[in-house]
Amino acid sequence: MFKIKKKAEKPKPTVLYNVVEDYSEFDAPGNVTVCAMTLTEDLTAHAKILAESYDVPLDQMTTLLTEGGVYIYPQVSGILTRGLFACLVDQTGGSPKQTFVLDLMQFAEAEQAVRARGLSLIDAALDVFQRTLPDQLKAKLRQKNLGLDYRTLDRAVAKGGEIKYIDFRKDWSPHFKRLCIMPDGRLVETGGLQEFARLHGITMSQAKQLIEQGGTLDVQDEVLACQIVNGQPAVARFSAANYAKAKNLVAGKGLHLMDALSEVGYNDPAMMRGLARKTLSAQA
Repeated sequence: MFKIKKKAEKPKPTVLYNVVEDYSEFDAPGNVTVCAMTLTEDLTAHAKILAESYDVPLDQMTTLLTEGGVYIYPQVSGILTRGLFACLVDQTGGSPKQTFVLDLMQFAEAEQAVRARGLSLIDAALDVFQRTLPDQLKAKLRQKNLGLDYRTLDRAVAKGGEIKYIDFRKDWSPHFKRLCIMPDGRLVETGGLQEFARLHGITMSQAKQLIEQGGTLDVQDEVLACQIVNGQPAVARFSAANYAKAKNLVAGKGLHLMDALSEVGYNDPAMMRGLARKTLSAQA
């Protein structure tokens, strides 16, 4: 008798957020994306993603997400170049966990509040952070579960119950997935900077700069190109032949390299197939 083997199911991807509200068009420093979760926190995945996003050591991020507190970024050559990362944890469970960052100016303001008003640094940081937020968001934060109407929410979101944590993010992606169009038209997805850097044989710092700032990066004879569109990175890798064509367009037509690469990509049947698949999957 033959045994019928069950088809192995692919592991379901970790869901980090199921409520996302965009306030990134608001004036800095209150320009945030509110990323919240109603399901039980996956502490390991949550800590890993935030540690990568904010350059906080993983063990310290895990402690912050468990106990709350602040991480002050170390000085570079004796100079502070970044502010702090904060995690507010209500050990009674009365309010959701919150994480946010302060820039250097906000950090200085929080330190002044500590000295002048006798606040703890976490309380001062929260006060400084919330003061800059859009009025609409401030009003929502005073309401339970951001004032969400659970009768209108997707069932998968609503069944989780109350919001467990909120990350006020300022980085490029609330979902941490990067699709890169490869020279042969394949769409390759990576889930973190380390994986992205490994795929293309570049360093973590190179990957971070490319994703956050856009531009191009030579990779052997090929080139990685990243455009930031509506705050999101669109990444493509071009073959040596296509890179040479783009450079000829730059020299011959005076195009910017990114525009030249776009023109070459749109005229490459293999890369266009990848773009078409991406468009179709986005519409599905």
